[in-house]
Amino acid sequence: MRKNSIKNTRINGEVQRELGRIISREIKDPRISSLTSVVAVEVAPDLKSCKAYISVLGDEAVQESTLEGLNSAMGFIRKELAHSVNLRNTPAITFIMDQSIEYGVHMSKMISEVNKDLKEEDEDEELS
Repeated sequence: MRKNSIKNTRINGEVQRELGRIISREIKDPRISSLTSVVAVEVAPDLKSCKAYISVLGDEAVQESTLEGLNSAMGFIRKELAHSVNLRNTPAITFIMDQSIEYGVHMSKMISEVNKDLKEEDEDEELS
């Protein structure tokens, strides 16, 4: 995979910022969770396609309904993106659920539990 050029990196950042704004402020679909964020965006060098990695705070049912809502609002999202970002082509967006934030929270909880257990063991050994 080739490294992104500076231009492509700037386009990725601008599209990510605008997608986040459109999803949080413009779309009125009740299926889309208010706790939806755009984690990363990869726009192809030819500007024809785009992968948008989204994160939704909630259970699996909320994530699935948000993904359905975003896919059904695809035309509106592309139209708004075309108005706000001046590109030669407006990319076709593919939404991909990103689990990295949820995974990080889960790992933090597990580390906290292990640390708590270690503290309790140390206190028990000191009392003995």
